[in-house]
Amino acid sequence: MERVDCVVVGAGVIGLAVAREMALQGRDTILLERENAFGTVSSARNSEVIHAGIYYPKDSLKAKLCVEGNRLLYEYCRSHQVATQAYGKLIVAADETQIQDLNAILFKAQNNGVPAIKLLSGDEATKLEPQLKCVAAILSATTGVVDSHGFMLSLLGGFEDAGGMVAYQSPLISAKPIGANAQQGFELEIGGADAMRIETKLLINCAGMSAPAVANQIEGLSKKMIPRAYFAKGNYFSLAGKSPFSHLIYPIPEPGGLGVHLTLDMGGQAKFGPDVEWLDIEREGQIDYTVNPKRGEGFYEAVRRYWPGLKDGALQPDYSGVRAKIVPSTAPAGDFCFSGPETHGLHGLYNLYGFESPGLTSSLAIAVHLERQIKSSL
Repeated sequence: MERVDCVVVGAGVIGLAVAREMALQGRDTILLERENAFGTVSSARNSEVIHAGIYYPKDSLKAKLCVEGNRLLYEYCRSHQVATQAYGKLIVAADETQIQDLNAILFKAQNNGVPAIKLLSGDEATKLEPQLKCVAAILSATTGVVDSHGFMLSLLGGFEDAGGMVAYQSPLISAKPIGANAQQGFELEIGGADAMRIETKLLINCAGMSAPAVANQIEGLSKKMIPRAYFAKGNYFSLAGKSPFSHLIYPIPEPGGLGVHLTLDMGGQAKFGPDVEWLDIEREGQIDYTVNPKRGEGFYEAVRRYWPGLKDGALQPDYSGVRAKIVPSTAPAGDFCFSGPETHGLHGLYNLYGFESPGLTSSLAIAVHLERQIKSSL
């Protein structure tokens, strides 16, 4: 039976970044992907925003890895000819009742070490964006957008150049520990047309929304160590015509998300979303990605709080994505969760749970953080 150093499950942006890092460290690495191409699920259904690390609790993994990931991502894209646009972002207080919330966001961002961030008066903000209505705003200069497909394609190239191999249409069927507490690794059964069995020393679960389901395929892993998956759909609506804004525009956040905000794509076209629509489902296969046009009614109301000039009929249903959450709608937002041997007792196994936004921004920092964890446990 073939034996490798590392198997990574899931070829989304985080799986690609992690697999590349493993291969660059000299490990013989295989990347398993159940679909017929990389980055076709959550990584293909987001806003492509490069976040600055503003909203997350101090000392949380999201805060630390987003701030570091923002820097690493811009550096990587510059050196690997991947397109980015540093539009900058305005977080706006629509009226006086939101000033306190805005100041709290600024305080949190400063505590997190977010660079190039400052408070603007309403007049200063409207000088930047004349169609904006607000009484104050935070300007984040390091927020932008990235060509996420180009980024993933570059990561894949780096992985393969370092000797890595991708197996598409190859779902993980089961993983069986070899030796007590997987001291000698895992024996994997891999499905698909070329079903096979391989042994690996390291097994890294980067399956996104399906990470809990993949973890349930691993023998010897206590079910108590596997969180339940929760699914929060985010719907996007595109704006007809040219965008009147040159920055990303965000309202004060709402529970489960960042509010209905305006983002720009690489060409400057505007879209609004995502909103937060909690799905009453048990598994990823039950997701319906159709955007209900009626949800647009709520979009108009939300957007007009900061852009009164939005015309009736200007928004069209576009696409949707689903956040990989491990906490329910009634709980505070969860943090990234690296579940390693120190928590579940199986050597060489790392399950990555709850890697929703800012996962794209943080992807390179996530890979480095995981590599440090692996080295510290050897």
